[in-house]
Amino acid sequence: MTEAINYKHIIVGVDLSEDCPPVIRRAAAIAQACNAKLTLAHVLEPIAFAYGGDMPVDLTGVQEQQVQKAEADLALLAKSTTYPILQQHVLVGQPAAELHYLAEQESADLIVVGSHGRKGFALLLGSTPNSVLHGATCDVLAVLVKKQTGEA
Repeated sequence: MTEAINYKHIIVGVDLSEDCPPVIRRAAAIAQACNAKLTLAHVLEPIAFAYGGDMPVDLTGVQEQQVQKAEADLALLAKSTTYPILQQHVLVGQPAAELHYLAEQESADLIVVGSHGRKGFALLLGSTPNSVLHGATCDVLAVLVKKQTGEA
């Protein structure tokens, strides 16, 4: 017996690249089919991580500028679909952990992320979709983005 899939709240994790619109459109199509809420999320790594925390400079202002730019970019990306976006989040932290936390806080039952279909070590060592999959408490869909066309 097949169980019908009926998602209620879908979170789309985006990296703000040119590959995001087809991923958002795919998530919106699923949301529309299920009459689900749709949320966009982007995660910035803390600037202190990039410098190992060894710099005696206060980078708070720079991080805030990054957040503001990401919020503006995310708002533009939200226009890549006509499906209503419930919320837009810019988070600071490790991408997989932040997406897991947001999904739990928002009672989301699906996380959608884009993937470039990497293979071998590139998939195992550096894949955000792979990291999101492990540790998620809900379904995860990795939408394959084809490099030539940018379409999902």
